[in-house]
Amino acid sequence: MVAQQQGRAAVVAAFVAAGLMVCGTGCSGGGASAAGVRARPGTVETLRQAVAALERAGSSKASTSMEMATGGTRVTIRGQGVYDFRKQTGRLKVVLPQDPAGAAEHRPITELLAPGALFMKNRGAGVPADKWVRVATAGLTDGNLVTGGATDPYAAAELLRGARAVTYVGKTEVAGIPVRHYRGTADLDVAARDASEGQRPALRAAARGFATAEVPFDAYLDDQGRLRKVRHRFSFVNGQRKGTVAVASTILLYDFGSPAAVRLPDSSDIFAGKIAE
Repeated sequence: MVAQQQGRAAVVAAFVAAGLMVCGTGCSGGGASAAGVRARPGTVETLRQAVAALERAGSSKASTSMEMATGGTRVTIRGQGVYDFRKQTGRLKVVLPQDPAGAAEHRPITELLAPGALFMKNRGAGVPADKWVRVATAGLTDGNLVTGGATDPYAAAELLRGARAVTYVGKTEVAGIPVRHYRGTADLDVAARDASEGQRPALRAAARGFATAEVPFDAYLDDQGRLRKVRHRFSFVNGQRKGTVAVASTILLYDFGSPAAVRLPDSSDIFAGKIAE
């Protein structure tokens, strides 16, 4: 029991250490099997059009989940908020895992997502409670697909621009909504090349920083072509523990058209000091 708690504490610490998590030495995607699933013509183009469908929808509520596993220990970070797909801005409240020793949970971290930047409040030790921490996503080796503990919903959809080897799994439901389930891999280089101007630098950074450009995914689209759920699977080398960390990022989108006004911090509200590790 003590060993399990120590292992879980180490994984939680990895999330908290730098932002929530930073791929220090490169990231890589695992494989996805589509054996026995028959491909349908046009599935790749359908997925590549998911971004346009979200932009037509305008905005939505979002729930995020990021599962991290290493050394037999698994923790999950969850987020809840709203996103404006036309402005590519969003607001999430991200909740870190409970302390394995039974102490009170970490304070939720408020995140503001914007093209080229991630803003975090309640970042941790050394940051005043009324200040934000700003991170330039193009400077992150994962392009903020993992660092913030929640993948930017727009970036997650943009990844599907690089979809290839796509198979149609079949019809199912997500939160009671009929959807079509697709499985495949996304090529980061292709996604970065075809991405919108606001997301291109971050995806280019991810394409350079990940050990492989292939990212396995499962995507669920409704009858209007809107992305309702997407799950990406990443893995990266943990520089501190010399091991591989598996990460699964899942996003649920619902209540399309919900108000999603996001006000980014003024420069005077951004913390300029050193962040405690």
